Amino acid sequence: MKHKMKGELQSEHGGDYLTDPVQVEEIIKRWPKAPQKGARQMIEQYGPPNEVTPTRLVWYRNGPWKRTQITSDELAHNFPMPHVDYLTQWIDYRVPLDNFDDIAAFDGSCLVDRTAGEAAARCDSEAANIVTLNLMHSIVTGHTTFDEARKIYAEQMAAYTTGRDAPYAERLRFDVAEGGTQDPDETMMAGAMAHQVGEKLREAIGAETERPPEP
Repeated sequence: MKHKMKGELQSEHGGDYLTDPVQVEEIIKRWPKAPQKGARQMIEQYGPPNEVTPTRLVWYRNGPWKRTQITSDELAHNFPMPHVDYLTQWIDYRVPLDNFDDIAAFDGSCLVDRTAGEAAARCDSEAANIVTLNLMHSIVTGHTTFDEARKIYAEQMAAYTTGRDAPYAERLRFDVAEGGTQDPDETMMAGAMAHQVGEKLREAIGAETERPPEP
């Protein structure tokens, strides 16, 4: 309850630990080439991950990110061009319910968790994830439609890939929250339980009334 009220996750204590670089290299050298390369880039930029398993590496509070994860699994994704997703990066962000459909239409790899109050981008590079979240924020704030965001995404990634100016890929262009974005929703069980108890009592009374008299 203490962690729930403060908006903390027990898993974030994983940030207190570092893994053995030799062990990490032994694991990722068995991975497919793309996530293997991505893992080495993240290690070069942020140091050893805080957690490692045979299929994933996890960093906590690295750079602007609440959490970063690279997996050995490659998920095929054709927007804006064919590639594979394996790098997911989270921030604290509350997305209004009215924007969920537009964000899903914008990019299926822009992930929103209403209860946890998190948004994430999953792609094959940190720059692509930054573009995704910048455009998600632009949709939420009403500056961009999802269709416009898709076009801007393609243009920004093309510019970034060719070494031209791509401001949406450079950094997150909005202030990132640090907790307080969770949405625990509201309870409905009290009314539902009262209704079910009432129905059960009515059924019991009805069964008693319909019981044939004993001879």
